[in-house]
Amino acid sequence: MKSNYQALIPYLKPHWRTIGLALVLMAGFVGSVPLIAYLVGQAAALIGAGDIPGLLQWVGGGALLFFIRGLLQFGQDTLMAQAALEMTLDIRQSLYRHLQFLGLDYFETAATGDLTYRLTEDVDRVGEVVHKGFHQFLPAALTMLTILSYLFYLNWRLTLATAIVAPLMASLVAWFGGRILNFSRLSQNRISNLSALLTEVFSGIRLVKAFAAEEYEIQRFHKAAEKNRQARYAAERVKAIQHPVVGFLESVSVMILFLLGAWQIGAKQLTGAEFLSFVAGVALLIDPINAVTANFNEYKQAEASVDRVFELFQLQPNVQEKKQAPPLPPLSGKIEYRHVSFAYRSGQPVLQQFNLLALPGEVIAFVGHSGAGKTTIVNLLPRFYDPQAGSILIDGIDIRGVSLRSLRQQIGIVPQETVLFSGTVAQNIAFGQRELDYEAIREAAKIANADQFIDQLPEGYETWLGERGVNLSGGQRQRLAIARAILLNPRILILDEATSALDSTSEQLVQEALERAMQDRTVFIIAHRLTTVRKADRILVIEQGRVVESGSHYELMHQEGGTSRYARFYAQQLPN
Repeated sequence: MKSNYQALIPYLKPHWRTIGLALVLMAGFVGSVPLIAYLVGQAAALIGAGDIPGLLQWVGGGALLFFIRGLLQFGQDTLMAQAALEMTLDIRQSLYRHLQFLGLDYFETAATGDLTYRLTEDVDRVGEVVHKGFHQFLPAALTMLTILSYLFYLNWRLTLATAIVAPLMASLVAWFGGRILNFSRLSQNRISNLSALLTEVFSGIRLVKAFAAEEYEIQRFHKAAEKNRQARYAAERVKAIQHPVVGFLESVSVMILFLLGAWQIGAKQLTGAEFLSFVAGVALLIDPINAVTANFNEYKQAEASVDRVFELFQLQPNVQEKKQAPPLPPLSGKIEYRHVSFAYRSGQPVLQQFNLLALPGEVIAFVGHSGAGKTTIVNLLPRFYDPQAGSILIDGIDIRGVSLRSLRQQIGIVPQETVLFSGTVAQNIAFGQRELDYEAIREAAKIANADQFIDQLPEGYETWLGERGVNLSGGQRQRLAIARAILLNPRILILDEATSALDSTSEQLVQEALERAMQDRTVFIIAHRLTTVRKADRILVIEQGRVVESGSHYELMHQEGGTSRYARFYAQQLPN
């Protein structure tokens, strides 16, 4: 798999000034390293000569050098941290924005926990490796080159002799890095699966308890966690082997150095002070070598996260608006489906040559067995999906030719399961709107039969709702959903089984709200409870994506001598 590290470059470019200044400070910091080795050799000479005044000057010069190095390191580290964190924020925001515009088809199959992990842990890991790359890896690599240059300057023969194991060390580091990358990719996928499992279980904890399935879920968690442990352990074992191997080679290099150094001093080719300076340089190489090795491992581990993050950027929505698509003008509400065919999977059609004409202000109900295609029909209208054949027109305008935002802002949807977000009641009613118009919010709540119960809440419209609105009843949540749809003042309203999960008292309040909301709007209703569609202008019975019966409640009840499909459905729902 090709690495996506190059994809980070566009996110680093906006911060080139910060990075450039940090690199200048880094150059000063790295350039001072040979001075440390030089000072060690000078100290040996001064101590051997008993030159106290010279040693005092040496101490002063050394203190000044390390003070300047500290300032350079502080500036370099803070600037690099700033650039890396800003880059991380840019990636996270870009990725979140990209995901927002993917189609429903992707989110219906994607694991929520996996997406959450990629947006949080994986993106953070990408930022960390960039930060460490500039903060540790690059300075260490430059320090190695600088020290090696200084050692060549002191004694090139001795430098070549001690560096003879360098190619072997580089090959070993690269081999270990490849192994670590493979195990890291496996570990990232497994921890992502673990995160998805946790999200799934905690979201459905009520069902877990209802079926006494705690032990079952504990076993599932144990298996997923164990698989992650195995992958992490494999990566750590490779790193554990790497460190002693590299350390052994370093030790052999040092021993060879002392052997050759003693030989050159005996041959009068090297002074004692120069040898000590050389040894100090070699000692200064150890930390950079370890840093490069450790950071290379982290680089390989983070490569899996980089790949996982930019894998999402490669996804493209199935529903796309045309470039410079014009907004949909204010509607009267005429809707036409022309020979529409649609399938979620190839070879399994849901709608076949479906045709429908809804006039402005008309209320049309869709009834039929589950899987007949009712929800698909209404989901095509706001372009949650696009049909494979045919077209859908509103007021004679093909919806594929206008901007998605302008289309969806003129369609109100009241779903079967109301989704509320953490926030105030007012914020939930005005969902998606940056400015809150409390007068309009209250008016929408009145139409939705929600104003009275909202006023009884501890802080009224400013009452904070918990996650998914768990502190409200089903009927209250549904009325907030109706208010949310009404606040848009849409010309088209979609009611997707809006009362199917309510008790009779709540259903009556919601039904009254819906009847007010439907006034002067074109309305599509999906309902299993046929008592809720009796007042519809037309009722369409859908089977296998086709209209098999059409008419008002009265007409359908008397078709075929009262034996129509609709009449049979209705009779099945009457109380015994």
